[in-house]
Amino acid sequence: MELHVTVSGRRDLAGQIYRQLRDSIVDGRLAGGTRLPSTRDLARQLGVSRKTTLDVFERLLAEGYLISRRGSGTFVADTLERLPARERGHEIPQIRAATAAAAETTDAVGGASSGAAHGARATPWWQARAQAHAAGDTLPRLDARLACDFAGGVTDKARFPFDIWRRCINDALRVQARGYGMYREPAGEEKLRLAVSRYLAFNRAVQANWEDVIVTQGAQQALDLLARVTLERGDVVAVEDPGYPPARDIFAALGAKVVPVPVDGEGLVIERLPKAARVVYVTPSHQFPLGMPMSLGRRVALLEWAQTHGALVIEDDYDCEYRFEGRSMEPLKSLDNAGLVAYVGTFSKTIFPELRVGYMVPPAALAAPLARARQIGDGHGCVLTQTALANFMLNGHFARHLRRMHQSYSERRDVLLAHLRGPLSPWLEAVTPNTAGLHLAARLVAPLDAAKVAAAARGASIGLHPLAPFHLEAPVQSGFLFGYGAVDAGQIDAALTSLATLLHTL
Repeated sequence: MELHVTVSGRRDLAGQIYRQLRDSIVDGRLAGGTRLPSTRDLARQLGVSRKTTLDVFERLLAEGYLISRRGSGTFVADTLERLPARERGHEIPQIRAATAAAAETTDAVGGASSGAAHGARATPWWQARAQAHAAGDTLPRLDARLACDFAGGVTDKARFPFDIWRRCINDALRVQARGYGMYREPAGEEKLRLAVSRYLAFNRAVQANWEDVIVTQGAQQALDLLARVTLERGDVVAVEDPGYPPARDIFAALGAKVVPVPVDGEGLVIERLPKAARVVYVTPSHQFPLGMPMSLGRRVALLEWAQTHGALVIEDDYDCEYRFEGRSMEPLKSLDNAGLVAYVGTFSKTIFPELRVGYMVPPAALAAPLARARQIGDGHGCVLTQTALANFMLNGHFARHLRRMHQSYSERRDVLLAHLRGPLSPWLEAVTPNTAGLHLAARLVAPLDAAKVAAAARGASIGLHPLAPFHLEAPVQSGFLFGYGAVDAGQIDAALTSLATLLHTL
């Protein structure tokens, strides 16, 4: 028989042929017992040397995919015929028939099988999350095909000083080359923890020694570690509503009962906190997604509530670096004298999300358990990245980068606010106060449907993202989150001018 094998270029010929033959066997396209052409014939067919095809056959024979019969040739082994349908969705006809017959037999004798899959399967919660993701029912991501996309959580990498970062990486490589190959401290590299502690003390009034800082792979891992160490199945976690869906998912995935608590102009409504809450997750400096800061009175009340009820407060300070009006509010952590607050931060908004570096300053009682949880989970983070980031911070490059980006983001925010307070004001109203961060929230004040407006805007190559997905309970605010990290001032001006024209027609 003539096999359909495609060879592209002249590199890794044996690897190309091996992978295609193996995939054909695993998928069932080459059924057990099929006789293959000789290595000489296959080499001639593909235009390669016979040594290449010999190497391929010898590897497949050694791995058990082929068998050789003296005087008869080389055949596909029938071992895989006993496997169920392949995960890729291909089914061997014989397997399909055998499975159907087995299912009929089981049903006939009153077995539990009624088409249910056996073997590896996700729990119902994770299966539902996968289906929601496939259906697009998750947080929106930036669509680069659009002329202007106001997706949140995106930064402007074009202005990052990559030449300086490259030097920091090279310095870190030289340091790493001189050391031994061994596992490192799960809490992170001492030099980066020192840099983070100094930065927090100077910029956020969070007093912490370097030993108090735990470096993580973004804020998301910090939340996951805190949840694993402090929660048991069935424990109650209070979250802001509207709020940050990925944080809610972490708590729910571990079996916690997630209870939404409303927010108003001063932040979380403390009186609505469930008394049984073991953890309260908040974004007090810049409430996500509405943007108001939590008032000082509410902050004090939350700490009093946590102490009375024996709860942990997780403070997510996700974009505290960018403040455009007034003075920065003190973090909860700076007011905490009783070990109630786990402070979580990230470099995703100040550098870029792909860096995957975050940090937390937990209560002292949780530090050792969290470090061990990190060790059990993934050992430790990338030493090269941590060392380079420490150099970047300690040499002043991080502070200079923040100053440049603060000016750029401030200009974008001003253009956005000018449109919301001007041409767009008949339909959209900015949520105030909203003095920090990389996004603004705006309510849809006209009797228009946010989903329909977003669909119409997409037709005009403008990405709008409704507030509805951030809510857990009604009433759901009709409006949009306007992220301006990925779009410059000119793009914002042109897009919102077009949006005003579009809204006139709806």
